[in-house]
Amino acid sequence: MGAPLATVAAFNAVLFTARGQMEALLRSSPGAPLTISQQFVCGAGAGVAVSFLACPTELIKCRLQAQSALATSAEASATFAAAGITGGSVSTASVASKAVKYNGPMDVARHVLRSEGGAMGLFTGLTPTLLREVPGNAFMFGVYEAVKQYMAGGTDTSSLSQGSLLTAGGIAGASFWLSVYPTDVIKSVIQVDDRSNPKYSGTVDAFKKVYRTEGLKGLYKGFGPAMARSVPANAACFLAYEIVRSNL
Repeated sequence: MGAPLATVAAFNAVLFTARGQMEALLRSSPGAPLTISQQFVCGAGAGVAVSFLACPTELIKCRLQAQSALATSAEASATFAAAGITGGSVSTASVASKAVKYNGPMDVARHVLRSEGGAMGLFTGLTPTLLREVPGNAFMFGVYEAVKQYMAGGTDTSSLSQGSLLTAGGIAGASFWLSVYPTDVIKSVIQVDDRSNPKYSGTVDAFKKVYRTEGLKGLYKGFGPAMARSVPANAACFLAYEIVRSNL
């Protein structure tokens, strides 16, 4: 939780600020409403900007989550072995400790900077991150505005209730993952890959190998939890954004 908690405010600040700048660039005159297609373009531009913050943050998060899963698996294996299920006698602590490589977010960052190409190492997985954030945010912001205008019956959405804004935000969050989820899986497998003995040579290679070994199902691993998080999280995020914007 450390890495995403430390950057969630900055992430959303960059995302909504970049989107606002894109809106200003595309408006024909100050305050003029944008078309839905223009909102898609604004979302795509915001996706480019936020990718450069999301990539290192998620690399750290993915490394720590993968380590936790590996340590849990090692503990279970050691417990079975100690019980004689595999015919051996193994210390649970010693096996689990081998799976623990990092002591926290800063330790991951230090390791990457020292052993994986310096600052560039923190941007491992940038290509699939861009392939996720650019179309994902294009859909999210475009769908958000489309749903708001549908519920308002026109381009003036200022009178929508908080419930309507929550609904629009939740649908927008769902559209993000529905449009790009496989790219998130590819990003994650690249970011947790062993850089000293890499399994994947790049984004296309990772896609081919995941699809070849696990099929379409492999490209949607974790889709349920991602959607279960995205809908309420984005509903709350968009509502907070609208409340703050209306009071500035």
